[in-house]
Amino acid sequence: MSKHTKTAAAVAFCSLLLGTGAQAAEEKLYLFNWTEYMDPEIITAFEQKYDVEVVQNYYNSLPEMFAKLNAGGASQYDIIVPSNYYVPRLIETGLVQKLDHAKIPNLANVKEQFQDPSFDPGSAYSAPYQWGTTGMIYNTDTFPDAPNSWSLMFDPEVNPDYPFAIMGDGQVAIGAACGALGKPYDCDTLDSWREAAKLMIETKSRDNFSGFTDGTPALQQLARGVTHVGMSYNGDYLYFKGEDPEAFEHLAFAIPDEGAEMWVDSMMIPSGAPHPDLAHKFIDFILDAKIGAQLSNYNYYASPNAAAEPYLDEALKQPPAQPTEEEMKRLRFTPSLEGEQLQTFQQLWSEVQAR
Repeated sequence: MSKHTKTAAAVAFCSLLLGTGAQAAEEKLYLFNWTEYMDPEIITAFEQKYDVEVVQNYYNSLPEMFAKLNAGGASQYDIIVPSNYYVPRLIETGLVQKLDHAKIPNLANVKEQFQDPSFDPGSAYSAPYQWGTTGMIYNTDTFPDAPNSWSLMFDPEVNPDYPFAIMGDGQVAIGAACGALGKPYDCDTLDSWREAAKLMIETKSRDNFSGFTDGTPALQQLARGVTHVGMSYNGDYLYFKGEDPEAFEHLAFAIPDEGAEMWVDSMMIPSGAPHPDLAHKFIDFILDAKIGAQLSNYNYYASPNAAAEPYLDEALKQPPAQPTEEEMKRLRFTPSLEGEQLQTFQQLWSEVQAR
């Protein structure tokens, strides 16, 4: 090989290296997640470990997430984080792909109760991220003797004047209305839904109903005194209370006596994810023992990761992050709806929204 040939080969080899480096630096993971649900330091650690960039987009409700996936998001995002009752819907509509368990060795860290969920047998499509509860949050100055009941929102005699909001996710809202009617939170019969929808329509017509507000925005309204009762998640409540103790001093989180929602959020890979291998690496990274604990210590939600337990903050081992035994008895998964049952529910909820 002549000197010239060697030089040309060297230049070509260097160009190849530089090209590969440029491509690696350009590789991105697109994460579609709830707001305030990821520790930025975890993202930085993942970026550094794999020499990639993580691009985050956010949603405040599952219907919002589902709509964006249906509108092309299934080929734009690498990771989504839906709640349990949306998992079958995502599988049925072909919006997600099966996981390759061989690429996720840290699945072995998952607690037994989360390893074979009813909504995704064998965890074929999903890996648990966090779990928590959806409860009622109210102003203790306004309601010093508040009943531990959904009646604080749904009964005009209990709360005739003070503004309140209800979560905009139809199934969660109808579950609360079922509870207020003395029915199970996880009601799933047409008669129960009709009664709950009727109550929702009556509730919407009251002067002190401020609207449908989800998660983080609901807490912000409560903190500003715009509303006095609302619905949100236990971890969000703890997170914002830690950020601004003064604004949350007179706000209490409650799991009503009639029952409330327990949920599991899971990591899933959309069917057309641009970087599925990197997505598997991300899932495995989150399921690491110390990373799993770091995540919970940041967002104040309970961890489904058994290996993470020794590293969890004490606050995560007591209410409201960890419900009491009595509260656990009152918690239910929101039902997973499919096919004709799902269509019927969606028609009912559309009617509620339109009235």
